[in-house]
Amino acid sequence: MNPKKYFVIIIDDHPLITEAYVTALKYYNRHNESISFSIDTAHDCDSGRQLINRALKSEKHSYIVFLDINLPQSKDGKILSGEDLGLLAKKLLPNPKIIVSTTLNNNYRVHSILKSIDPEGFLIKNDITPLELLHTIQTILKDPPYYSKTVIKLLRNQVVNEFILDHFDRKILYELSIGTRMKDLPSILPLSNTGIEKRKKNLKRMFNVKKLDDRQLLIMAKEKGFL
Repeated sequence: MNPKKYFVIIIDDHPLITEAYVTALKYYNRHNESISFSIDTAHDCDSGRQLINRALKSEKHSYIVFLDINLPQSKDGKILSGEDLGLLAKKLLPNPKIIVSTTLNNNYRVHSILKSIDPEGFLIKNDITPLELLHTIQTILKDPPYYSKTVIKLLRNQVVNEFILDHFDRKILYELSIGTRMKDLPSILPLSNTGIEKRKKNLKRMFNVKKLDDRQLLIMAKEKGFL
């Protein structure tokens, strides 16, 4: 019986984490002859996007994506983080098994990622151990999802009101954080000035920001892990 082949994409800008994933995959492979992994790695949004496009053209049609959320944005500014790469992988690849990892441990951010990507695995990096990775791989292959202990704790303690930012909200926050003027945003986003102002007011309401200027909004967005 031929082993089931998986094209594995690891996108993480921490070499030690990448090495840990590769080691766990190879160990699992050696002890499970019914599985075969073809592994490739990337370290930022640009190289990650290239790997996803390359995987789409591969003859292997089962995919696993290990994805760091906190990645340097793409040079063209279209991919702001690993979250956008996760959405791209779900759009282009047939039924990919996505394992998200992040250093963030904020209720709002974790819940937002779960809503937007709905990954088969979700790890907080401080939870990662060799045994944790083996459990993750086994679970996402046989009976997903797998959440590390901190994710489970955050989900139990999450606030009652949902706090979800879409791509446009995050793009507005990002552009404001790098100094883009409000009047220039319609040339970057497919939104009118009125639509952008409405979104910004809604963001201030969600973040409970009372001040008229944007500084406090950006401070709160950064504290919540959106910047």
